[in-house]
Amino acid sequence: MAVVGRILAVLIGYCFGMVLMGYFIGKSKNIDLTKVGSGNLGSTNTMRNLGVAAGLITLAWDCFKCVIAVFFIWLTFGRFVENVNIYMVYAGLGCVLGHDFPCYLHFKGGKGVASTLGFIIALFPMGIPIPAVVFIGLVALTRYVSLGSIIGELSFAIEIIVAACLGLLSEKYPGGQLKEVVIICCIVSALSIALHHANIGRLLNGTENKFSFHPETRA
Repeated sequence: MAVVGRILAVLIGYCFGMVLMGYFIGKSKNIDLTKVGSGNLGSTNTMRNLGVAAGLITLAWDCFKCVIAVFFIWLTFGRFVENVNIYMVYAGLGCVLGHDFPCYLHFKGGKGVASTLGFIIALFPMGIPIPAVVFIGLVALTRYVSLGSIIGELSFAIEIIVAACLGLLSEKYPGGQLKEVVIICCIVSALSIALHHANIGRLLNGTENKFSFHPETRA
């Protein structure tokens, strides 16, 4: 069950993750978000092009679909395995992968920020404050959502590594499972940072868009 269960958990998480709310809201308004703004299907581009309500709905779903995927694994796997926690982490990974690389959209989805938030809420709720403060603080100071996201993701990875070194996760993830968890958390963070490569370039060039609650006007 160990290997097969991990693969199955990733696939189940992927199915939840590849439901991108921004894409479907855009389609309902005859707008293809992959062709406007940044071309991203996350909440920021949705808000910029479809308005605050659409952006907040997208943010909420992209976040909590990871919570739902993890809960589903707990509900179904919990009765068959000794320690369901590790499978829940793999489901969280799958959800982030589904969000970032949905197969029906040629593997071009979001950047995984909201789904990573859901990953943290579902699996490491005590780890929320530091990335949240980093993200909110940087966005408030600079109005660059991308900068807050990148540094927030990095802070989460560092936080998990420190927690593992201090033995704070050993009881929940015994033996070799702890190493798997640290690797997965670092992959989730690294993926989101890597998918911000264009934003990083614009930040360095001083051409990155600043956050605004007002939808962009289109010709």
